[in-house]
Amino acid sequence: MKDYSEITPYIKKLASISDSSNLIDQSLYAVHDVKKGLRDVNGNGVVAGLTEISYIKAKEVDEFGNKIPCNGELYYRGVNINDIVSGFVSENRHGFEEVVYLLLVGKLPTKAELEEFKKELFEYRGLPKAFVRDIILKAPAQNLMNSISRCVLAMYSYDDNPDDTSTENVMRQCLKLIAQFPLFGVYAYHSYEHYNNEKSLIIHYPKPEYDTAENILYMLRDDGEFTELEATVLDVALVLHAEHGGGNNSTFTTHVVSSSGTDTYSAIAAALGSLKGPKHGGANIKVVQMFEDMKKSIDTTNVAEIEVYLEKLLDKQAFDNAGLIYGMGHAVYSTSDPRAEILKTYVKKLADAKGMQEDYKLYQTVAELAPKVIAKKRKMYKGVSANVDFYSGLVYKILDLPDKLYTPIFAIARIAGWSAHRIEELQNAGKIIRPAYVSVKEKEKYVPIDER
Repeated sequence: MKDYSEITPYIKKLASISDSSNLIDQSLYAVHDVKKGLRDVNGNGVVAGLTEISYIKAKEVDEFGNKIPCNGELYYRGVNINDIVSGFVSENRHGFEEVVYLLLVGKLPTKAELEEFKKELFEYRGLPKAFVRDIILKAPAQNLMNSISRCVLAMYSYDDNPDDTSTENVMRQCLKLIAQFPLFGVYAYHSYEHYNNEKSLIIHYPKPEYDTAENILYMLRDDGEFTELEATVLDVALVLHAEHGGGNNSTFTTHVVSSSGTDTYSAIAAALGSLKGPKHGGANIKVVQMFEDMKKSIDTTNVAEIEVYLEKLLDKQAFDNAGLIYGMGHAVYSTSDPRAEILKTYVKKLADAKGMQEDYKLYQTVAELAPKVIAKKRKMYKGVSANVDFYSGLVYKILDLPDKLYTPIFAIARIAGWSAHRIEELQNAGKIIRPAYVSVKEKEKYVPIDER
């Protein structure tokens, strides 16, 4: 039997033939008025559905009817994200569980409702007997997102009523997955480190008195220790990543797959596959790696050298030669990303507490220079600013979280939004989502095999 990982000469041959067969003339997209990437020429997404779960504002209409870029705004169930964060922070408490309730139920909980919800979540924050041994510890994957996907799909087998798509049953399944995601991610990390890097295997069971952010830090660290500031900043990061409209790739995937009537575990596994992609959930890792390369390549105290480095990034002459300044720009926001604006204030507090002010100063310098460099080098249809990935990677780095967990932490937060959108799709959809593709291949006659 062949090695599963080996790319043999025969595989290379097939891939080469496929490459020549699948290339489409790019001019045909304009000829057939196809919105590539489901976006128009200005980068705006094609409207594919309606939602009440969240709203993103990036433009205002002036007196002449022109759309003008404005500071970005984000609303969860009609409530401004700035008000949500400032609300729970001013009361010296964490907010992720409150946001999960808001997204799932559609309203802010009372104090009593929130306490009941937290208790219910913790009741689900456990795994079936021997699940860690049989599912997580066996065959650990290089990318933890695949490990989490395997865990999610395996949970189907532990559910006595997995295919029922009634609101009550899907709500039960979603609450269970929201509670279990931190365990899937952290335990998958420990498993990988144990079997691949010969690290000690330490499994901490979650504590009932800890919320999601606190339990992540407790389960991840060998000594289980963390500061209140660390937990607060991680909690804010989870809140800011919990939801972001129905059009982002993984949430749209949730809608598409849910519209087929499939089970919750299959739908969430599909969303995880989307989020794993470096163009979606993996962007903050690229930001951190880009900055590490910058530190090795130039004097980062010299503004002129930083600007030259950024120009080289765009010219595909630095870092990964992709022509991108990672963490800059967004599909919707132009003037500012409200999540980035909120997170950077907490990054500064964390950097000050951890003695990493120089890192924060470098990030701020790049955040100021990059839009100017991009405007000089690129033709733009809208403004460019730092997005949430620009700062979330720095947050996780200062928290000393392993980069393998960056995208899983995104998933631990976004499962809340996916769950809300799955329920909304099942309650409102009547048809399976099926967009059209235009065939541009010329017809050919079938040739008998002896004549080819």
